[in-house]
Amino acid sequence: MSIFSIGVSGLNTAQLALGTTSNNITNVYTPGYNRQLTLLGESGVGSGVQVNGIQRQFSQFVAGQLNQANSSSSALSAYNVQVGQIDNLLADSKAGLAPLLQSFFSSLQDLAATPSDPASRQGVIGSADTLTAQFRAFDGYLHDMQQGINGQIEDEVFQINNMAEQMAMLNREISLAKAKTGEAPNSLLDQRDQLVADLSSRIDVRLTVQDGGTYNLSVGNGQALVAGTNSFELVATPSAADPTRTAVGYVDGAGNTLEFSETTFSGGTLGGLMTFRRETLDKTQNQVGQIAVSLAQGFNERHRLGQDLNGEQGADFFAIGQPLAFANANNALGSAQIVATAFGDMRQLEATDYSVRVKDATPTFEVVRKDNGEAVAFEYDSAAKELSFGGVVLGFDGGSFTAGDRFEVQPVRRAGSGLDVAIGELDQVAAGNFLDVGGDMSIEGLSADGGAMSGSPAGGYSLTLAADGTLTTSGGTIERNGQAMNLATDKVVAGDELMLDGVRFTVEALPASGTATLTLKEAAFGSGDNRNALALQGLQSKALVGGVATLNQSYAAMVGDVGNRANVVKANLAAQDGLTEQLSALQQSESGVNLDEEAANLLRFQQYYQASAKIIEVGTSVIDTLLGLRT
Repeated sequence: MSIFSIGVSGLNTAQLALGTTSNNITNVYTPGYNRQLTLLGESGVGSGVQVNGIQRQFSQFVAGQLNQANSSSSALSAYNVQVGQIDNLLADSKAGLAPLLQSFFSSLQDLAATPSDPASRQGVIGSADTLTAQFRAFDGYLHDMQQGINGQIEDEVFQINNMAEQMAMLNREISLAKAKTGEAPNSLLDQRDQLVADLSSRIDVRLTVQDGGTYNLSVGNGQALVAGTNSFELVATPSAADPTRTAVGYVDGAGNTLEFSETTFSGGTLGGLMTFRRETLDKTQNQVGQIAVSLAQGFNERHRLGQDLNGEQGADFFAIGQPLAFANANNALGSAQIVATAFGDMRQLEATDYSVRVKDATPTFEVVRKDNGEAVAFEYDSAAKELSFGGVVLGFDGGSFTAGDRFEVQPVRRAGSGLDVAIGELDQVAAGNFLDVGGDMSIEGLSADGGAMSGSPAGGYSLTLAADGTLTTSGGTIERNGQAMNLATDKVVAGDELMLDGVRFTVEALPASGTATLTLKEAAFGSGDNRNALALQGLQSKALVGGVATLNQSYAAMVGDVGNRANVVKANLAAQDGLTEQLSALQQSESGVNLDEEAANLLRFQQYYQASAKIIEVGTSVIDTLLGLRT
C-alpha cells in the first residue's frame, strides 16, 4: 500500500466523519433524531483506514421506558384537563347548587311564616325555578362533556390509524433499503422510533422487534395494530350497550366490529379520556341526577300530603325525567324489549348504572352494579313483566327472553335534564295539611298518591291493629305490599306497607298487647295553615338521598369527591412528569446531540483531514526528490 493510498483513505474517512458531525449539528433540534457516530477501522495491515459504518446512538430499552412514561403522562394530562373543568364548575361558590338549595329552603321558611301571602308563594316558585334551571344547566354541561369525549375519542382513533399506516410503510421501506444496501438508513430508523413515541402518547402500545428489525405493535388485549408491512385499523363506534357512547373496537376477518372493554386502554390520551369518562364523568352525572331525583321525589311526596289554597290535595311540585334503559345491540332478534321505566323505592336509588343479563328463558336475571361490579337483588313480576331493583322498575314487552341478552340501565344519568317546576299557579303551593292523622299505631313513611282519600267517608277511616297482627277497618280496601289484603285471614307483620284509599304507610311495630288505632281523615281547610310548609322546610335536614344523606350533604360529598380526584390526578401527573423528565434526560445523554461535543469533533476531524492531506504532501515531496535524483 503506497503512502498516497494511505493518505487518501484518511482524507475520505475524515470527510465522512466531518459529514456525520455536521449532520448531528444541523439535526440538533429535529424531533426523534439520534446522534450518529462514525465507526473507524484499519483497512488491512499498513493499508490505511476505513469507515466500518455510521452507528446510531440508540438504546431500545431506554426508549421503551421513556415511551411508557410518556404514555402514562399523556393519560394523566388528558384526565387532569377534563377533571379540572368539572372541579371548577362544582366548586364555584356562586354558580354551585349549594347556595340555590339554601335559597329554596329559605323561601319555604317565609312561606311557613305567611302561608297565604302571594309574595311568599311567588318566592317559593321563583327560587324553585332558579334551582331547577341550574340543575338542567349542570346536566347540560356534563352531557356536552360526554359528547366532547366522544368526539375526542374519534379524533384519537383517526390519528392512531394514520400513524399505524405510516409505521407499516416505514417497515416496508426499511426492509427494501436493507435488501439493496445491506444496511437500514438511519433517517428511516429515526422516523420509525419517533412514530412509536408519538403513538405511545396517544395509546398504550406494546412493541416487539421481529427478526430482521421489523417493528410489530399491539394494543389492548393483544390485538395487532402493526404486523410487519400490514396495519390494522381501530374503529370508533357507538357502544353496543349504550348507543350514545363512543367505544373503540376493531374489525375482524369476517367483517364484524368487535368492541373493546371500557377498561382496555389506560395509557396515552385515549386511555386518559376513557378512564376519566368511566371514573369521574359518569359518576358525577349520576350523582347530580340522584340529587335531582331525590329532591323531586321527596318534595313531591311531602307536597301531596299538603293542601293548597283551593282546598285541594297538593299536586306534584316538581317534574322529573325517567330512568334510561338500552337493549344491547347484540341481543337476539325478537328478544324482549324494555318499553317502560319508572322509579321505585327511593331508598334503594344509587348514583350508578346497572347491567342486566338474561341467564335463561325462564327468565332468570343477573343484575350488576357497573361502578363496583357487585350483584344486586331484584324482583321479577312475571304477570306484569316488571323487573325491580335499585329503586328502578323496568317494564318489558311481550317478546321472549333469550339467554345472553343484556340491557344497560341508567336510573339517574340524565334525570337532571328533566327537573322542572310542575305547578304554575300560586294557589297550588300546598302549605296546609291535607291529612289529619291520629291514634297510637306505630307507623312510618306516611305518603299519599294523587287523588288520595277520594272514597273517604265523611268521618274518614279508622283502623285497629291487634298484637297478633289482626287488622280491622271502618271501611275501604286495604292493600298490603301491593296486594289486596283479606282482613279475615291475613295478618300484618312489622315492616308491611299498607295502602288505604291512596294513603300509604309502613307498620313499624305491632302493639305489645291489646290494640293500637290509626285514624285518617281529610284536614279542614284553613288559609293560615302552615303545617305542611313547615314539613317541607324540614326536608332540608332529612336524609332524602339514598336514605343516608341530606341534599346538601350529598352535594358536598360530590364536590369533595371530584376535588379529591382532581388533586390526586394533579399529584400523580407531577410525579409522572418528573419520572418522564429523568428518562428523557437519560435518553438525551445517550442519543441526543451535544453541540459542544460536536464542535470539538469538528476541530478534531478537521485536524485529521489536514494531517491526512499532509501525508499526501509528504508523499509528493518524496516522489519529487526521487525524480530529481535521476536527473
